[in-house]
Amino acid sequence: MKYCTKCVYPQITVNLEIDSNGACSSCRTFEKFKELTPEFWEKRKKKFESILKEVIKNNKSGYDCVIPVSGGKDSYYQTHIIVSEYGLKPLLVTYHGNNYLPEGDYNRDRMRQVFDADHLVFGPSVEALKKLNRICFKKMGDMNWHNHCGIMTYPIQTAVRHKIPLIIWGETNWDISGMYDPDDFVEFSARVRHEHDLRGYEWYDMLNDEKEKLTENDLSWAKYPSDEEILKVGVRGIFIGNFFEWNPNKHAKMVQEKYGWKPREEPFERTYRQFSNLDDRYENGAHDLLKFIKFGYGRASDHASKDIRTGYLTREQGIEMVKKYDHVVSSDLDYWLNYVGMTKNEFWQTADTFRDPRVWRIENNEWVKDNIWGGSSAYGPVHLSAESIKLFNERQKKINNNN
Repeated sequence: MKYCTKCVYPQITVNLEIDSNGACSSCRTFEKFKELTPEFWEKRKKKFESILKEVIKNNKSGYDCVIPVSGGKDSYYQTHIIVSEYGLKPLLVTYHGNNYLPEGDYNRDRMRQVFDADHLVFGPSVEALKKLNRICFKKMGDMNWHNHCGIMTYPIQTAVRHKIPLIIWGETNWDISGMYDPDDFVEFSARVRHEHDLRGYEWYDMLNDEKEKLTENDLSWAKYPSDEEILKVGVRGIFIGNFFEWNPNKHAKMVQEKYGWKPREEPFERTYRQFSNLDDRYENGAHDLLKFIKFGYGRASDHASKDIRTGYLTREQGIEMVKKYDHVVSSDLDYWLNYVGMTKNEFWQTADTFRDPRVWRIENNEWVKDNIWGGSSAYGPVHLSAESIKLFNERQKKINNNN
């Protein structure tokens, strides 16, 4: 494992590159953003206003735009810009994946009270969601595929249905891999949705499970509109993060003070932040545990890397957060297992098949990986069958030969 010398990201992070000085592409991109002047952001703000004016003048729908919201701090920030600063009338659209924490429920439902905005909340059948949890966990090691799909599909369906040509998204996610520079104007695309958010799968890939037996009607909400439907309305999706300086810690403070938004009351078990992913109890828990199982890092690494760049943590403090949280098997795993009717043994037998040989190795029947603080550590016994271990070793040998 090779780690960035500025933040705590390992090189295995999606699309991440580490340069000859040891800095990752995400940190290098952040440096470019940090150098931007108030004049740059003023120009971007005018660009944003120009887009609003251009799109809204021909909009006959009754709503100025769609804002996909979960009720999180970023949702509040997006809506604050559109409603409180520009006085526009958006339609708020929420995909409800049935995994909200109590604070998330409160924040989501409060949006209609504190903003002058109509709010459409859609949730699929819970039985269908349980089936998708089981299918996608076994198929790709991600029980939350339905959540990514719903968030990136239902708002577009709604925009087409109500003939609303503009969708306002939040951050561009440049800070995960540094893939976007300040001069890039990122817009929503069907390709990124399919390849990144949906892991290359679509609704029809979920119909061939003989045990779960999902039907096409169960997944009507997951069908992306056709090009013809989108072009007829002229739907485009832009990101607030392209036009306004993005700082999640400042956003969280602002929405708490101005709108009474609530962070998590109890600490998370797998990260130190208390204001992220309240709409999905597994995002910081069981879903993120799977990321650690696959790639050897977790949500605490994500949060610490961001907070190191913005000055909220030193790298040494970030390493301590990684050491404390990234490996934890949180209690919400039991919650999920009960939700879908699965045993712990069944979970580990499947989860361990997704271990990446670039990160993990087997020593004395335990999973071992290299750590950012030096040395290596064992993280639990091997649960694989003899045949699965053989396949893991074959993958490892193939990777070594390619290098």
